[in-house]
Amino acid sequence: MAEDTRTRYSDEELAEFKAIIVEMLDKAKKEYATLREVVMHATSNGTDDTSPSFRTVEDDGADQLSKEEASQMAQRQYKFIQNLEAALVRIENKTYGICRVTGKLIPKERLRLVPHATLTVEAKEMLAKSGRN
Repeated sequence: MAEDTRTRYSDEELAEFKAIIVEMLDKAKKEYATLREVVMHATSNGTDDTSPSFRTVEDDGADQLSKEEASQMAQRQYKFIQNLEAALVRIENKTYGICRVTGKLIPKERLRLVPHATLTVEAKEMLAKSGRN
């Protein structure tokens, strides 16, 4: 495939990416709300559970693990939301899709899969080899 020598994506292309990101952002926010709900209510046993003697240490451990997992997932989801929102800002600034290391356009295929990407695959690999992000 020939390398794209343009300096930025067209307004029409940016609009296409914006639609993808807005849809992903909506889903991500719903998932985040669900995860937060799990984390906030994972410790409550409900008012009808008045007999804790039937609960075991393993049950309490499993509840804690799932709460920790949900909390970690919520943190990752929150970071994903922030990255998507930053991508929308780049679209508004017309800098979306430009690699922050090489200044080249990030291929559309990559942006469709990872719409918040700020690096080409080559730049990402180069940074990984040098031990930097």
